[in-house]
Amino acid sequence: METALDTTAPVATQGVAEQSVAKPKWLKVKLPIGKKYTELRGLVDKYSLNTICTSGSCPNMGECWGEGTATFMILGNTCTRSCGFCGVKTGRPETVDWDEPEKVARSIKIMNIKHAVITSVDRDDLKDGGSIIWMETVRAIRRMNPNTTLETLIPDFQGIERNIDRIVEANPEVVSHNMETVRRLTREVRIQAKYDRSLEVLRYLKEKGINRTKSGIMLGLGEEEEEVFQTMRDLRAANVDVVTIGQYLQPTKKHLPVKEFITPEQFARYEQFGLELGFRHVESGPLVRSSYKAQKHIL
Repeated sequence: METALDTTAPVATQGVAEQSVAKPKWLKVKLPIGKKYTELRGLVDKYSLNTICTSGSCPNMGECWGEGTATFMILGNTCTRSCGFCGVKTGRPETVDWDEPEKVARSIKIMNIKHAVITSVDRDDLKDGGSIIWMETVRAIRRMNPNTTLETLIPDFQGIERNIDRIVEANPEVVSHNMETVRRLTREVRIQAKYDRSLEVLRYLKEKGINRTKSGIMLGLGEEEEEVFQTMRDLRAANVDVVTIGQYLQPTKKHLPVKEFITPEQFARYEQFGLELGFRHVESGPLVRSSYKAQKHIL
């Protein structure tokens, strides 16, 4: 059985008012099934565990959970930034929960996760940008789950090196920071972020000894093919090892509209280009998300 998550999405066309159109057939996904998925679903419900997989209705949840991978978000669910693409609410964040590192580590243990991806909202309200909680979370997971590998999908920490250094000190197997879009669209898509600052964060991580760095971009926001190629070149110049490329889907009518649904054939061209540039891994497809096949990216 297949289901199309959010079967309509506004698409902007030149000279025509925004309208809702059916998503193409390649955006339909199978419902999650399988023994491992069912077991993890039961544990999440029983213990009220918080994963991005469930709260974000990720289309790849069944596949990832079946391979023992799950994504957790720390530092609350309210972001200090207001990116035009993101469904996370914006506002005044809650007080930091200093017990959160242990809670996340315990959730990973209960779910018997082999590879955990940790992400967070931006916390520009905090002097350390949330980096202390980040470091303590990685350490807690290491203590409680010594056989679990880790990817940290981090914010830019406003480019402040002492905050990034805490991630370096924690030394997860993979450190990821998403570019999200091409240079020309950054101001519109990531209002408080900067294209070059994100590149510098990725370059700095590699220079400081992080073994595997990673970034991701979304397509369908009005970018041109050559702009995507240039972003990929920029990432390789920053010695990024892994890139993920997926289709942008509009979370609500208040967010940026989808301007184009990229075909699987175009995604395949981007994948081939990335491999020719020298990336170790390129995940490129309509349903690809930042943590898709994340367990492969440590290899």
